[in-house]
Amino acid sequence: MKKFIFLAVGYETPTQEIMDSWMKWFGEIQEHIVDIGNPFSPGKEITASGVKELPHDKAAITGYTIINAESMDEAVKIAKTCPIITGMRVYEAMSM
Repeated sequence: MKKFIFLAVGYETPTQEIMDSWMKWFGEIQEHIVDIGNPFSPGKEITASGVKELPHDKAAITGYTIINAESMDEAVKIAKTCPIITGMRVYEAMSM
């Protein structure tokens, strides 16, 4: 079993409908969940040239979830079922 990180992209003010959709989705994929994750507040990007505020908008990374899946294809299939605001980024967490 491999580990995958889901990064949710896109912020809009959460409604009860949005929250209910996410909780339903977490219930549907519970056998895959390693870490249900957390939503993110607005962030900062630190580079060699300084620090910049990141907007909390449709392009923002707004939370994470860690799951187990057999392959990237299976992880993508699971990610496609989530209540996407803008998108979901999927990365395999490589073993060290």
